[in-house]
Amino acid sequence: MIEFKNVSKTYDNGTKALKNVNLKIEDGEFVFVVGSSGAGKSTFLKIMMREQVPNSGTVTINGFNLNTMKKKDIPMLRRTMGIVFQDFRLIPTMTVFDNVAFAMRVIGTKEKEIRKRVPYVLSLVGLASKARQLPTQLSGGEQQRVALARALVNNAGILIADEPTGNVDPEMSYEIVDLLNHINANGTTVVMVTHEHNLVRHFHHRVVTIEEGEIVSDTKATEALPQNVLDAREGTVAPAPSQDTVSELERKVEEAFANQDTAPEKETVLKSLTTDMSSIPENHTSSFFYQPNEDKELEEFMQNYGLSDDDFAEDDIDYSAYLDNADNGGDAQ
Repeated sequence: MIEFKNVSKTYDNGTKALKNVNLKIEDGEFVFVVGSSGAGKSTFLKIMMREQVPNSGTVTINGFNLNTMKKKDIPMLRRTMGIVFQDFRLIPTMTVFDNVAFAMRVIGTKEKEIRKRVPYVLSLVGLASKARQLPTQLSGGEQQRVALARALVNNAGILIADEPTGNVDPEMSYEIVDLLNHINANGTTVVMVTHEHNLVRHFHHRVVTIEEGEIVSDTKATEALPQNVLDAREGTVAPAPSQDTVSELERKVEEAFANQDTAPEKETVLKSLTTDMSSIPENHTSSFFYQPNEDKELEEFMQNYGLSDDDFAEDDIDYSAYLDNADNGGDAQ
């Protein structure tokens, strides 16, 4: 469970990022967190990951009190979470297999278990055939799915996704959220920050809207989201708008982001408002997600790619720096 009680955060420069936030997310929920740029979404996530500490109020996650937590205990908290970033944060010199396995190796998992678990998770996200490739050989959507597999591989109870669709095309955006939807259906709590309101409306989950550091809406009726400049279209799932409407949306988005150096965010917001999702059926299943027979998939993977103990010898890579970073409160993910 995730619980914020009267949480406020003010930075040293006087910016009030969060103001008296009260929020409870139960185990197994899927929650979208939406809001305009600078609303406080990033601070909300940083507090969850214990990168920031609130000035007042209390935060409890998975039984950890984040206010009183000692620095040495932060890695233990983060091991109960899987974290997916917009910019993927893959290690470019490692294969897909090793990028995912890395999250297990930094916590000391035995190689036998890694060889069993990683192929299984890669098959869940449709990337078993890419195990030997480097991140630079993958598309943006494939890289994001590697990041998702890495977040899932330690079977964390909470999955935090920070703008996971920001660097992929609209079709792949849908596929990524659909994967998260399936993962949530299997019991994982999902908290996803996004600008893509059309995606939010298509997947009918709880929506928390943050504006100027405050929660202004908390609803499961996604069609009832507040109508503001970044959520200018009506209806649950809308078709692509006309060119005149697009021009008007462009003008409104430009106004909303005036005097801010956030061109990528502007593009993301506009894309979310103008993507045609009306043709995607409500019961559509992601083409990537399926529940494999674990033993059969593992045997086939090992046979096809010729993996052996030598491929995973820990002596080949020095993980001490990453382990030291995790022990000192760094991001082991």
